[in-house]
Amino acid sequence: MKTRRFLLPAATAGILALTLSACGGGGGGTTGGGGGGSDAEANLDGRGPITYVQGKDNNNVVRPFIEKWNAAHPDEKVTFKEQTDKADQQHDDLVQHFQAKQSDYDVVSVDVIWTAEFAAKGWLQPLKDKMAIDTSKMLKAPVEASTYKGTLYAGPKDSDGGILYYRKDLVPTPPKTWDEMMSMCSIAKANNIGCYSGQYKQYEGLTVNASEAINSAGGSVLDDQGKPSLNTPEAKAGLENLVKAYADGNIPQEAITYQEEESRRAFQSGNLLFHRNWPYIYSLITTEGSSAVKDKFAMAPLPGKDGPGASSLGGHNAAISVYSKNKATALDFIKYIETEENQKFFANQASLAPILTSVYEDKELVAKLPYLSVLQTSIQNAVPRPVTPFYPAVTKAIQENAYAALKGEKPVETALSDMQKSIESSSAGS
Repeated sequence: MKTRRFLLPAATAGILALTLSACGGGGGGTTGGGGGGSDAEANLDGRGPITYVQGKDNNNVVRPFIEKWNAAHPDEKVTFKEQTDKADQQHDDLVQHFQAKQSDYDVVSVDVIWTAEFAAKGWLQPLKDKMAIDTSKMLKAPVEASTYKGTLYAGPKDSDGGILYYRKDLVPTPPKTWDEMMSMCSIAKANNIGCYSGQYKQYEGLTVNASEAINSAGGSVLDDQGKPSLNTPEAKAGLENLVKAYADGNIPQEAITYQEEESRRAFQSGNLLFHRNWPYIYSLITTEGSSAVKDKFAMAPLPGKDGPGASSLGGHNAAISVYSKNKATALDFIKYIETEENQKFFANQASLAPILTSVYEDKELVAKLPYLSVLQTSIQNAVPRPVTPFYPAVTKAIQENAYAALKGEKPVETALSDMQKSIESSSAGS
């Protein structure tokens, strides 16, 4: 679970190469994201065995539902190609196969932050016309995360949104705004524990947390035209919220080293009053024998400026490679992933957030997973991380400058200005 969410989308060492590749159009495939090349038009009626590619199946989700498919489709069997549990390695593996125009990666699991990059390279089959899928019963945010320049390039598979975990034994009513949460930090001090933490190590999780802070304060990393918009009072207020909280100790000093698991363990051991993380930690907090708070916590939407904050959207999409020879089978398999039966199974088995609105209304499932209504609110208010084919360079700029601001190495205004300049230069000349 935890490794599939939002870890580094590309190895830092590969950022320059990936950015240049996105700009220059090298490495094969149709450039420009138009989806109009011969590869996208080929094999639309092809049927037969296919391969499904996804990161490590830690929760035993993939194999059971593929077994059911194979039993019902003996002539169109699916083989599971299991990648590592490291998202940067998953990303680079997909890039290598796409660049080689290999046909053996038919349906691939694509992190929401990779969809634009891969679509812009012409590697993903546009899901339109005879390849269209019905998205009318899905949550809006996952559909938008599967769309690039007005065209759907992947089928939403599972979603995700950030959630506020809090100690209900110490705070009976969760805070609705950031300022309200900060005002409750006196409760943490009185109990000799940390007040609040997300994930602040310099990695993809910091992009998530910094983007959430900026978006929740009314700002944005990119504007509607995809250009950076960080030199604004709202963006400054958002990043300042994190920097000030870290400077005054409301965010513990050790949080600068936290990724998802380190921060989860801090909350689970009883050392935090408030904690921002993803839904996957719910099952761990409630079932692990070492948990000191299994009966003492609850979940709420992330606090914002005047109400629920804007979570960074997580999750994965299922995309068809333009080089697949059996695209009709691949399309049917994506539709199978999106059935209500399988969406419920994913939620039950692995706490994956469903993409169908009906699943959130299933009384039996809600009884088992009481956080579903909170998760739905989170996803409905979620904002995708910057949608751009140059994402590896963009996230690098956000991480480096937000980290420098947290450590006090740069004033917030300078960090945002440098972030703006770095993002602008990443797409210059493309």
